[in-house]
Order: sequence, then C-alpha cells, then structure tokens
Amino acid sequence: MKRRWITALLLIVLGLGIWGCSNNEQYDVIVVGGDPEGISAAVTAARNGMKTLLVEDDRALGGLMTLGGLNFIDMCNGRDGTLLTRGTFEEFYNAVGGTAFDIELAKDVFMQMVTQEENLTLKLNTQFVEPVMKDNKIQGVVLQQDGTNVTYKAKSVIDATVDADVAAAAGTQYTYLGEDYGQKKDVTGVTLVFELSGIDWQQVAQYLNEDDNPNTGATEKAAWGYNEESFAYVPQDKETRLRGLNIALQDDGNVLVNGFIIFGVNPLDKASKATGMERGKAELEYIVPYLQENFIGFANAELVGTAEQLYVRESRHILGEYQLTLDDVLENRNFEDVIALGSYPVDVPPNEQRTVGIILGNPDRYGVPFRCLVPVDIDGMLVVGRSASYTSLAAGSARVIPLGMAEGDAAGVAAAYGINNKMSFRQISQDEEAIASIQQTLKEQGAYLESWPQVQEAVEQHWAYSGVKTLRSLALVYGGYQNDYRLEEAITAEELTEIVMGLWQYHDIEGVIYFSHAPSCEDVLREAARTAGLDINTAQQSLIKANILTAQLQPYFTDLTKVPQRAEVIMLLANVHQYLQK
Repeated sequence: MKRRWITALLLIVLGLGIWGCSNNEQYDVIVVGGDPEGISAAVTAARNGMKTLLVEDDRALGGLMTLGGLNFIDMCNGRDGTLLTRGTFEEFYNAVGGTAFDIELAKDVFMQMVTQEENLTLKLNTQFVEPVMKDNKIQGVVLQQDGTNVTYKAKSVIDATVDADVAAAAGTQYTYLGEDYGQKKDVTGVTLVFELSGIDWQQVAQYLNEDDNPNTGATEKAAWGYNEESFAYVPQDKETRLRGLNIALQDDGNVLVNGFIIFGVNPLDKASKATGMERGKAELEYIVPYLQENFIGFANAELVGTAEQLYVRESRHILGEYQLTLDDVLENRNFEDVIALGSYPVDVPPNEQRTVGIILGNPDRYGVPFRCLVPVDIDGMLVVGRSASYTSLAAGSARVIPLGMAEGDAAGVAAAYGINNKMSFRQISQDEEAIASIQQTLKEQGAYLESWPQVQEAVEQHWAYSGVKTLRSLALVYGGYQNDYRLEEAITAEELTEIVMGLWQYHDIEGVIYFSHAPSCEDVLREAARTAGLDINTAQQSLIKANILTAQLQPYFTDLTKVPQRAEVIMLLANVHQYLQK
C-alpha cells in the first residue's frame, strides 16, 4: 500500500508538470513515448551524458506492460537458454521478478528507472502534436500541455511511440499492417486483457501441468493453455473470439488474462479503438460465465475490470536504411551493424480472414541492424520498437518488448555518440568505426551482442526450400515451433485450398475453390493453371510451356491420380507466384 501511495504522488507531481523544465528549453535528446522501449532509450541516453526529455501522453509509464495489462513477457532466449536481451530490459526483468509480474510493481520499477537519472526529465499527460522540421531534418517537437502547445528543441529525437507517430508526421515512408505481403484489407486482431478474481490457482496449475499437452503449463505466477476450451466458445459478437489463455497472477491474488481477440479495430483510429474496447467489454458479459462453467479453476471467477489500453500488435512499419526480413529472422542471420538480438517465434496473429494465428517458424537467434532504426528519408531521428524497419512478417518476432528495449538502449547510445562526434545517424549507419564504438559501449553497459556460429535449419537443405521461402513470405506455409514444414507428407484438401486462395488474394484473383477429397496431381495442376491464367484443360502442357512445371518437377507429376507431397505442390505454386510477378 505504501508503494502505491508513493507512485500516486509522483504521478500527480509529474502530471502537473512540476517535475521538469521551463518551456522552449533545448535538449540533447527527446524521446516521445513512455512505453518500455521509450523508457530504455531515455534512460540510456541520460546515462550517457545526454540532457534528455521523455514524453508520455498517458498518466503512467509502461504503456502496454502496465496500462495495457500485458504482464506476461514474450522472452528472447537462444535455444541454449541464453538471455539475448539484457541491458535495461534485464534490469526491469530482475526488478519485477521474472516473466509474469505485478502491474503496480512494474509501474514503480519504470518510474524509479526514470526518476533516478539526473539528466532525465519526464513529462506525463503530455501529447505529441507535430515535429519541428527544417527540410528533411527533425529539430524538435511541439507538445501539448494543459491545452497549450509548447515547442521543445533537440539535437536528436527518438520515436518510441508504438505507431511511429512522430516519424509518420515528419513524412517518413512506411508500410501499414500486412500490405507488404498482400494483406491489403485485413486488420490484425487486437486483445483486451481482463482481470478476474476468485481463480483457484492450485487447480489451474495442476490441470495445465498434468494434461499431457507439451504446449500448456503453469508456474507459481504464470499459466498458459485451455486451448480446446477457448476455441469451443461461440461469441455473441462474431468479430471476437477466445484463443488459448495466457494468465498471470497478481500480488493481490487476482489474475490478468490475455486471450480475448477483437477484430475490425483500426489501430490508428482513436474512435475505432474506443468502439473496440466497448465491444470487448460487452462480450465479456458472456465470456466470464462461460469460463465459470467450462474452465477448471474458474468456477468462482468474477470480472474485476479490463486493461485501459487494447493490446495492438501491429500498425506502421517505417522504411529504414535496412528492412529486416522474414528470411533474416528464420535463417538466424547476423549483421556487421547488429545492435540487438532477437529469437521470439514468428507469431502471425489472426486477422479477419484468418481466425487462427500461425507460427511461421522459430529461430535460434538473429541480429537487428542499426540501420533498421534509421528512417530512409528523415535525419535526426531514430525509431525503436514494433514500428522499426521490419517487414510485417518479420515483425511477428521482432515486435516483442524485450527486443524493443534492447533497441532503445542502442538508440540512446547512438544518440550520445552522434552528438559527441557531430555525426548524423545516417553517417553512423555507414561508418564501421562508429558502429564498432556503439557496439562496444552497449556491451560495456550490459548488452549481449556476442556472435554465434551460423545456425542452419534442416529445411534449408531440402530441395524444395526455395519454394518454401517464396510461399512462407506470403504466410502461406509455416513450420511451427519445431520448424517442421512436413514436406514429405501428402497435401490435404484444406492445405491446398489455403495456399491457392492465398495466392488469389495476393494477385487480386476473384473466386472460391473447395476440395471435398484429397487432391490428386491432376487437381493440383488444374488449380495451378487456373491461378496462372492458363488453359486448365491442357494444364500439364500449359504449365510446362510457361516453365512453371519445370524439368525438376515433372517427374513428380507423371502419375496424375496420386496425391502429391507438400514439397512438390509448394514448389509448383511458388513457381506460379513468380510467374504472375513477372
């Protein structure tokens, strides 16, 4: 209770602007966004001697991890167990006690990390209005405090807003959601975390640890599972659904539940998010009784409330000096200018067309280059977190908060280096000596940037791997947590339909297909020809003539009656996609 009173007092003081500086003061670094990534950037910049301003538009720090209720951390560990994201993230992780944590404690820890830095000024309840630009260089920001616009100048600006709001306002190029791989209309589902009392944690843990499912389990503070029970729920709002639950125990005995998806919410539209929040709260009136009746340990569950923010996984992705790709992630690539390491599985959440999320693959570890933080067309700015320069599918892994905090550390160090050495971020990105110095400073300040032997996944040796890469880049084939693409298994009707319909959507082809039986080679050839716009009655010859049914593939399709394996179907349809791309 004492801790909460102290936090409340600090928030009041900070929110009133008593803690801070006079208007129009010059800063070395301004960080916009008080989510964990912004906290890391601001703290690290301050520790490296920079006069730093941290701006947050809400009443408290932590964003998604506090106000959003996401207190179940998606960790970045190598397969050998090595923690890859250290620095300020490890400080936070140790302070809150591990992967699942108490929200109020997290607020305290973030506040302490910020307020103990002498070079750091915090402004809460302060909204970003617009950047201060000269040509293509950002020179500061206009902020709104108590209804008044105030200009603050800076030598460097770090955009740690979850949606790259500063970068977008400055005019940088970006992609939106999954438009880069053909998802031009579908919006990724968002999550409303909700809080329950009355959960029998002992029953929950016993059930999930003894259900013979390797993908469920529980610890003293975290639990994950109830997949079958969740998928069986029939929502009142058809644009919502339950998925398997992630549950985190709070210090007061209540639990926070992450597992409720809401579709049709525009992450850049405040009104749409507000409507999504209300839709979610309305559906919870039906979800809670369902949990009481069908979930072991939930018989006495009562709804306490919901998070203040929706958990939005994706919106903008800026175009930087380098764009991290899905192949970078799943082929475990390193870079000369690496500033952070990630490893989280490539988790593509459900959208309006695909109601089930998919795991494209699971890397050992990969590097994030400094160039991913540098917008291609704006100087004086770095972008950290989920809106950095990733492809949409690469962001399925790289969006997680620990990696974003490691990027924040790198941004803080780079800002100090650039100011001290009178170098722009673009110049730094092209200078080996500058990068080496930043990397060394990061290591000295706790970052893990150790090199690793090239890890080659088994699928990379398969003759059909080029086809796997092509269709994987469209989220049409996936290896799951085990990186098993089941290439030697017979293709099923459902799998063939999924791939063909995905290609149709990408190439704006109208129509629907459905197979009521296991598809034969003849079926596959006809659908390949149909997709390519060729004669389906002479499918085999038409595909050969178009070099889609290559000499390599022809032996696999000599017996038109057999059911082909996934490998040859994937290669054939990958060739169709490349044919259409030409």
